[in-house]
Amino acid sequence: MEINQNQRKMLNFTLKIAKKAGDLLLEKSKNPLKITKKSARDLVTEADKEAEELIIKEILKKYPNHGIIAEESHTHTENNLQKLKNAPYIWVIDPLDGTTNYTMGLQQYAVSIGVFKNTNGRSSKNFDYLEGDMVLGVVYAPALKELYHAQKGKGAYLNKKRISVSDTSKLMDSVVATGFPYKDKTVNLPYFSTILDKCRGVRRFGAASLDLCYVAKGCFDAYWELGLKPWDIAGGALIVEEAGGKVSDVNSKQLDLFGADILATNKNLHPKITKIFKSLP
Repeated sequence: MEINQNQRKMLNFTLKIAKKAGDLLLEKSKNPLKITKKSARDLVTEADKEAEELIIKEILKKYPNHGIIAEESHTHTENNLQKLKNAPYIWVIDPLDGTTNYTMGLQQYAVSIGVFKNTNGRSSKNFDYLEGDMVLGVVYAPALKELYHAQKGKGAYLNKKRISVSDTSKLMDSVVATGFPYKDKTVNLPYFSTILDKCRGVRRFGAASLDLCYVAKGCFDAYWELGLKPWDIAGGALIVEEAGGKVSDVNSKQLDLFGADILATNKNLHPKITKIFKSLP
């Protein structure tokens, strides 16, 4: 009971900082943006960095012994597990998911925060790893005024109203979503072309966290993507599960935050889609 109460307080805090960061992004979008490139196609704005700094500062002020993995902070990366293994909780942060949308004036962008409860951080000679559970997920889309959240075992919500996945059972009746990685877009083409002919439609919105939330509220029946990072999916994955959906990697194995690929469905479609994906060469 005490753990749940502590996590509830942590959730309220997470909602507060996600909204604060999202409102900063919204305000920044009203003026010309300062944009740089992390790679040929991967953009970053001054707003990304300011939102992340805000979130990290607030977390460390309130929870100084917690760990952080964040997209823009090179001192807190997914390869830094040795430093994170003793932290009771690890915050996985994307301060601006959907940066390209944001720079183009599209509304599909969000702040995504997932909180991982670390139950067993270990090191071996060749490998550092963490064991535990995602216990909180928050995704805030400020331009859409959509605030999604979930606490493990407590359901999923949009603007304080409970949400649930669709009940679509036939793949041909489904609308699914995907995305394409910056480094090699062709890696998803076999998955895309195979599913395209077997469903009602495919959407590509450009923000993984929101794609997951749209599965959670039943707008999409399924979503998959390859080449992702932990901060892309940490918040949204729990929201899907708490909305009654199923989340795994594309081969139906247990989701690995560092595994780079994800499949989230309404549960009914999971075995059908993974059967198709497993058949790909």
